Amino acid sequence: MQSELRNVGNYIIRHCEEEDLKSVIDINMVTLPEHYSDYFFSSLLTELPEAFIVAELKNQVIGYIMCKIEFGFSNFRKLGFVKKGHVVSVAVLEEHRGKGIGRALVLEAIKGLRQRKGDEVYLEVRVSNATAVKLYQNISFHIKSKLSSYYRDGEDAYLMAKDLS
Repeated sequence: MQSELRNVGNYIIRHCEEEDLKSVIDINMVTLPEHYSDYFFSSLLTELPEAFIVAELKNQVIGYIMCKIEFGFSNFRKLGFVKKGHVVSVAVLEEHRGKGIGRALVLEAIKGLRQRKGDEVYLEVRVSNATAVKLYQNISFHIKSKLSSYYRDGEDAYLMAKDLS
């Protein structure tokens, strides 16, 4: 059963289901240079279904976000280890961008991370992806550092983080 979380115009934002994974993998392949194994997608869905969200239009998945939980040092200088949500990948098919889908996916994933008692959430984003950087800043992510040559093609990334407490 597909659980509808919210609508954005005609789009439905909902939790990913096992049968959505082929579409998610296809979206990853056509929209991003970073690709993962089928097993990796499946393992993240099993590990953290609350924060693996898809967007669909007319029963077709057109975007997704997937996250995982990690433990480590805080990006906000909190003492000791914290429980951190990591946005591993987010993508929306090009023809559906600019309609609030990316924002809705990120916000729903954050709700899932809060359900798992995450202290903060972080992600890496290409320095050249000004649209994404602005989106994240508009929902209270802060640039914490610049990661030199982070991507396989040598491009730098911003490490961005948001406090969930």
